[in-house]
Amino acid sequence: MKNFRRVFGDGKPVIAMVHLGALPGSPLHDARAGLDGLLAGARADLMALQAAGVDAIMFGNENDRPYEFQVDTASTATMAFLIGQLRSEITVPFGVNVLWDPHSTIALAAATGAAFVREIFTGTYASDMGPWTPDAGAAMRYRDRLGRRDLAMLYNVSAEFADSLDRRPLPDRARSAVFSSIPDAVLVSGQITGEAARMEDLDAVKRVLPTTPVLANTGVRHDTVAEVLRIADGCVVGSALKVDGDTWNAVDPDRAADFMARARAARGQ
Repeated sequence: MKNFRRVFGDGKPVIAMVHLGALPGSPLHDARAGLDGLLAGARADLMALQAAGVDAIMFGNENDRPYEFQVDTASTATMAFLIGQLRSEITVPFGVNVLWDPHSTIALAAATGAAFVREIFTGTYASDMGPWTPDAGAAMRYRDRLGRRDLAMLYNVSAEFADSLDRRPLPDRARSAVFSSIPDAVLVSGQITGEAARMEDLDAVKRVLPTTPVLANTGVRHDTVAEVLRIADGCVVGSALKVDGDTWNAVDPDRAADFMARARAARGQ
């Protein structure tokens, strides 16, 4: 929790996604546009989000479908290159997420100086990608070996594209993860990217974790952000800020500015 507050302060942050285009080696990669195309798209989204006044940015490889548990080295290296090219233009705290690979995510954070990471670090799942068994102990020890004890660890405890094989209720799993794995924050998600977490799930997790930051991780929209921030300690948002609200489109500056105006109003700013 101390790392979370050091990065985000005492408010309820809006963390906005820069969804990088499909990276080299992934099926949807646009080889003709190449690295220049990836960089131009990321820069445009970054500038639009920062102009809208978001509190933080998170870079992710959302377009690298089908996802992998052990990500190709080229993916992580390309993400590091792109973030490195943009580093001097980033004016807010930034984080990274290499789907769905905790070690690659932490390595990328160490290489780029990211302040926080998001991943599935705990649990056992049946997923679209096959059996999913992350290892929080290995991930945390890897973070420490890389000299990044200051890295804020955001644990997604309700995995997208998957169903937990642990039949305990979500609040019990979240409470257990905090006890056993010491995350800096807990994230609650919907079933897939862009789909909202159930408000009752968000509320139930927050009730059992009153002193741990709990964030809504997916599907927060313009018409729900006030309700979400009434319960949660912040949110991650991507799709709602895109042209037509479509995950795979570029950021819409007007939609992003409108969202942040509503978020500030909900926070009493």
